[in-house]
Amino acid sequence: MEELVESILDYVRADYTDYAIMINGEWGSGKTYFWNNKIRNKIDSLSFNGKKYTTIYMSLYGISNLEDISKKIYIETTQLMDKNMKKYMSSHDKTSIPEYAKTGLDMAHFFGAKQNGDRMDYDQFFSTDDKVLCFDDLERANVDVIDILGYINNFVEHDHIKTIIICNEKELATKLKSSNLEMKTFIATYLLDKEGTLLKADKPLVEKISEKIEYVFDKANDYERIKEKLIGETFEYAPQFSYIINGLLMRYESNPDLIRFLREHTNLITNTFIKSGTRNLRILKHALNDFKKIFETVNKFYPNTNLRVLQTMLIFTIAVSFEIKAGKITKDKFVNINTNEEYKSILVSSRVLMDNRQFYIKEFDNNYYFNFKSEYRYFKFIEVYVRTRIFDMKLFKNDMEMIIQTIDTEKLPGYKRLLTEEYWKISDDQFPDIVEEVIQNIKNGDLKLIEIVKLFAYFSYFSRRNLIDYDMPEIKKIFLDGMNKVFPNSEYCDNIDEEMSRIGIDVGEDMADILRYFHALNKELEKKMYRDRAEEIFKCIPMKIETFYEKFTTECMNTPILNYYDTSSMLQRITCASNEDIVKIKEMLIDRARKNTKALEVELPFIMSLKNVLLDYCKDKETSIKVVMLKEFANDLDSIIVLYSDIPKKSVFKRRKPTDFDNL
Repeated sequence: MEELVESILDYVRADYTDYAIMINGEWGSGKTYFWNNKIRNKIDSLSFNGKKYTTIYMSLYGISNLEDISKKIYIETTQLMDKNMKKYMSSHDKTSIPEYAKTGLDMAHFFGAKQNGDRMDYDQFFSTDDKVLCFDDLERANVDVIDILGYINNFVEHDHIKTIIICNEKELATKLKSSNLEMKTFIATYLLDKEGTLLKADKPLVEKISEKIEYVFDKANDYERIKEKLIGETFEYAPQFSYIINGLLMRYESNPDLIRFLREHTNLITNTFIKSGTRNLRILKHALNDFKKIFETVNKFYPNTNLRVLQTMLIFTIAVSFEIKAGKITKDKFVNINTNEEYKSILVSSRVLMDNRQFYIKEFDNNYYFNFKSEYRYFKFIEVYVRTRIFDMKLFKNDMEMIIQTIDTEKLPGYKRLLTEEYWKISDDQFPDIVEEVIQNIKNGDLKLIEIVKLFAYFSYFSRRNLIDYDMPEIKKIFLDGMNKVFPNSEYCDNIDEEMSRIGIDVGEDMADILRYFHALNKELEKKMYRDRAEEIFKCIPMKIETFYEKFTTECMNTPILNYYDTSSMLQRITCASNEDIVKIKEMLIDRARKNTKALEVELPFIMSLKNVLLDYCKDKETSIKVVMLKEFANDLDSIIVLYSDIPKKSVFKRRKPTDFDNL
């Protein structure tokens, strides 16, 4: 880095130059920081051949025309000649004028205010051999790059002003190729058509258009030509990250605990930054700002947090920031991982079974936690904070309470150790006790149904390798009895494949019977779940009818919920509803059937039964508006029956016996 600084200073000190120099580096790599902290001050303090050099810095970011550049140069130059301003900056140890102040001064010029009340110092104004121009963010200007370089060439070639250009040439090349692409494609297509080569099958059309665009609009070659004329040397900026990171940490000096922690773990910051595979220091800066919030919140609410946990939080914050903000992954890669336990389960399955569906998690863990051992490696509240910019206190406290409970894996329940760790990490002394503990949990009905199924895979595996003293018939009986015991209080599992994918060993053929029995039990649990949901929803008729409409339209439009409800109960609810609600419920059922016929056709028996009970109910009733509405409700159910049974409408009416209500 010092060699690069000296090379730039050599260019400034040279008696005569008719070329500029370029500093090239990736976005966010610290080029501007390098200019401000390593180059600018040294040039401003440089005296050579009786000259004291002055730097004039301009960012081209957002510049929309060349006149804007001229204005910036004028403002920078006139401000530098202001004696009072020089005196103020010297006495207050200021090395540069804030952009906000420059804007104010620009307005002062515009409205006729004078600096010092003095005349313009034309000797100083026309002096060029003591100025060093620096143009930053060349690739971010909204002006044609060729035009900007031609503009800068006037200073370099005619006035011999020392000029430094800072840019990202990789992005510049992309910009040159992609600018006005639609217009270029249109013109290239037009020219190919005029030449009669557009539809020839000699090569792919896309390739022909691309070649024509490159031939007609070869801005890249124009750029290379003017660069060759203007730029004498190009320096590749490869930052010394340790130096820059130390500079980033200085902003936290006001927080003694945080700065001490960060300085003690600079190696973790640097290593994680390098492992990200980017040079984007801007993302690192944002990640450290995020960690400041995390560190302060942890210390406020959980001041005795384990040091290893804080270290892992630092790594995870930086790692997730780079993965998301550098565009390496889509934001939803982590969305469905809610706990450290789930993260580790996915990790175990991906390592043991080489599960490609979880390949990313394995790569993430191998990359950022390589040679760093920590049992707690995933923090949902941090992932959400980085991804959404919302610091969820509920998630934070959930994570922290779980950390307190699980930070020592030897205190974890035995079944969790089997499901979330590689089993071979358990010592031989501990293994028999864990096996017996899990067996007792299963016999007592302490575990969830899906956990018993997953644990069977492990015990089957252990039995096949003679790691336990149970044979397969005995193990199977224990697990089946345990499943029966826990079944009445279990909940339906709707993500079986995902859960089974987290098993960290090879599943044997003994699993077939257990899985078959589990699916049968789970099917019953599904029915119970829908029956409970149906009862909860339909009991809102008629007293909480608005709640019924909301729940039914949001939860049941493509779910055959009617299959799990009794028609007699439905009849009772409907007949107690108002006439208006009877019509509304009927129309809602018909609309629902039309929009989701395939998903709901299994409700056909319920609809036919409901039609019959409605007609039976109305048979002996005196004519009233409600009776007429209920009769129409029953008859209009024919439209749903047609949809569900795919029977011609007239045949439905043929099968229905005429009733006294047909003549109403």
